[in-house]
Amino acid sequence: MADQAEFDRYVARHFRWNFTANVIDIAFYILGLSFVSWATVLPLLVSRLTTSKLAIGMVPAIYSLGFLLPQLLTANYTERLRRKKRFVVIVSGPGERGPFLLIGLAVWALAIPHPTLTLILIYVLLTLAMACAGTANPAWTDLIAKVIPVSRRGRWAGVAFSVGAILGLGGAVAAGKLLGSFPYSMNFGLCFFAAGAAFFVSWVGLAMNREPAGLVVKPHLTLRAYLRRLPAVLRGDLNYVRFVISRSVAALGGMAGGFFMVYGAERFGFGGGEVGLLTAILTGSQAITNPLWGLLADRVGHKAVLCGGAFSMVLASAAALVAGAPAGMYVAFALMGLSYAADSVSGQTIVMEFAGPQDRPTYIGLTNTLLAPCRTLGPIIGGLLATWLGYRGMFPFAVLLAAVGGVMLVLWVREPRGLRQDALATA
Repeated sequence: MADQAEFDRYVARHFRWNFTANVIDIAFYILGLSFVSWATVLPLLVSRLTTSKLAIGMVPAIYSLGFLLPQLLTANYTERLRRKKRFVVIVSGPGERGPFLLIGLAVWALAIPHPTLTLILIYVLLTLAMACAGTANPAWTDLIAKVIPVSRRGRWAGVAFSVGAILGLGGAVAAGKLLGSFPYSMNFGLCFFAAGAAFFVSWVGLAMNREPAGLVVKPHLTLRAYLRRLPAVLRGDLNYVRFVISRSVAALGGMAGGFFMVYGAERFGFGGGEVGLLTAILTGSQAITNPLWGLLADRVGHKAVLCGGAFSMVLASAAALVAGAPAGMYVAFALMGLSYAADSVSGQTIVMEFAGPQDRPTYIGLTNTLLAPCRTLGPIIGGLLATWLGYRGMFPFAVLLAAVGGVMLVLWVREPRGLRQDALATA
């Protein structure tokens, strides 16, 4: 692209196409996840393979560590790419989506005769999938920032995640029928095969993007030189540092979410049918709130959405704590859906507004790498607390940490959109 005006004309000309392509990508990815939900299906599968609560907590821990940790290592490379799509399509195809089909095969063939081996394979393949997702994420986020203008990102995210949640409702119902209609372990294997099919359609949507060449490309830096400049990024943006700390505390407060399904199974006898119902509640609440969060983000900023998400998780853990009947867990899953929706709409989008275009991959990678310890340790700590104190002893810790993280976001962090607009006005 010759200049900013030509860049903007290209983006405007292809906006509807890219909007649709990225809705397809996100919507079918969410459909795939509804068949193998991290909150319902995977914890229940792991509980069939082992009685260890720590092993159940490893599922969200693997998700967080695998996805978040590699991003800083690839952000340097990403900033040197004038176009991001090719890199994202290559990494996120067989590397991110393919392992779910392999998990399906492993569960189908090995879960009954070799449960421990199956569990190890699940961990390894989930780690591979999430590591590839994390590797591609800085480039994917920058791709979205290029093809979706800032004034439309909240609405795009709201539509994409809402359509995905609606599809996910159908996926959740189908997953419940598969789990209830077929014998173990065929039932879980079929869920992973269905997820793999949906992930393939998502990948096609991703590949449909029409991306303009970037106007600014950073010069080559060695990894050592790149890492040495990161402390200066933190020293130069106190508001960003406060944001990362607040989000880290709130992430620790999410420790309970991965245990809701197993807690319901132990206390209320939830089985395959309830998996479909609870996944439908989780995705249905996201379908309703995604566009609302998106509108709120476009009007007042993404910080307000993340605050709402943190306090939704407070209420979700509190609802699970006081639940005296299955209906209490339904409420907990609905509130957790609100929190997940807020994170989907604004968790990464807000980071784009802390940085200029040339620094977006660095900020995305740095943010997710800094969040990795708390997001990884949260469910592990939750598993240890559940082992020592029981689930009802663990939930109050989750309530407290999520509440503290939410209050820190409200009182300590300033909305970055307004700060950047002020800085541009005075420049």
